[in-house]
Amino acid sequence: MMGDFFLAPTLTGIISLILRHTFKPLNNNRLSHLCGPTDEHLRSIEAALDIRIAHRHEQFKIEGPKAKAQRGMDMVQALYEMAAKPISAATVQLMLSGDGSADEGEGPSLATRRADLKPRSKNQALYLDNIAEHDITFGIGPAGTGKTYLAVAAAVDALQRSAVQRIILTRPAVEAGERLGFLPGDLNQKVDPYLRPLYDALYDLMGYDQVHKAFEKQQLEIAPLGFMRGRTLNNAFVILDEAQNTTPEQMKMFLTRIGFGAKAVITGDLTQIDLPKTQLSGLVDAERVLRRVSGIAITHLTSADIVRHPLVARVVDAYDAARLNELPAIAIPEEESELPRVGLPKTRTPGRRSLVKP
Repeated sequence: MMGDFFLAPTLTGIISLILRHTFKPLNNNRLSHLCGPTDEHLRSIEAALDIRIAHRHEQFKIEGPKAKAQRGMDMVQALYEMAAKPISAATVQLMLSGDGSADEGEGPSLATRRADLKPRSKNQALYLDNIAEHDITFGIGPAGTGKTYLAVAAAVDALQRSAVQRIILTRPAVEAGERLGFLPGDLNQKVDPYLRPLYDALYDLMGYDQVHKAFEKQQLEIAPLGFMRGRTLNNAFVILDEAQNTTPEQMKMFLTRIGFGAKAVITGDLTQIDLPKTQLSGLVDAERVLRRVSGIAITHLTSADIVRHPLVARVVDAYDAARLNELPAIAIPEEESELPRVGLPKTRTPGRRSLVKP
């Protein structure tokens, strides 16, 4: 393999880098897997990095801002090394969500059914490290950053290693514009849709049969947050999901349930609070109150850590930018005119006339 490059100034003053690379010896199978069906993988890289990729057989040319062009070339070369077999679109998207390499984050290995499970970014690796090293960990970030999934994976790993005796998953039963009472069935059937994402993660990480065996052995428990009151959770891995929809009182209640040999992970997205506008979020309050408490770790994930479709990160960024633009300007109060210094101070008592003569 060989390559070269040169710099080309643009009218905007931004240096555009043109990189050229030739893959030798020619291997049409690898090139086909690298490019994807109708160059799908190359188009995904172009759209995500805002660069241009052109190729003729084994000769590739990448043009764009210096850092992005270099990252695009690194990705093309990394994909070529992986191209002994077909490459899925999901693999390309996951690489784009990280730092452009096949091994985005170095974190602890987890014993789950998913052999390929690993952190996809440095923040995700930090998140897993914090879970391993702290008894209480907060994971705060937008949708798609793996907050809940990685927490469940860490819990399954702890159960497999017998580090804990059971896993407890909980969520506040707060509706996003709907009413719980309109759903059919008894209480468990009403609450079940709110806990479905937790079931999905368990099925993916443990398998359907193992999940049901764990429920029968009481190694797994999924319940609404209100059911946690009055309990002491010893030797358990406890996950509070959607914590942005707790009140400060509920958050304090949950955190004080932690017993000996227990570990707790609290996840939430501060941009998706479904509480009444006058109600302070327990997650916001906890982040402020507990940020300097020893033994508690707070990990912030961003749109750069999103491991879903690349459009999800752009959607999150667009909404964040719109929200910032809609914030009201800080009103600066006008200076009050100085009260007249003639006679008594200018005060008014309800129901009485002013004592100060005009």
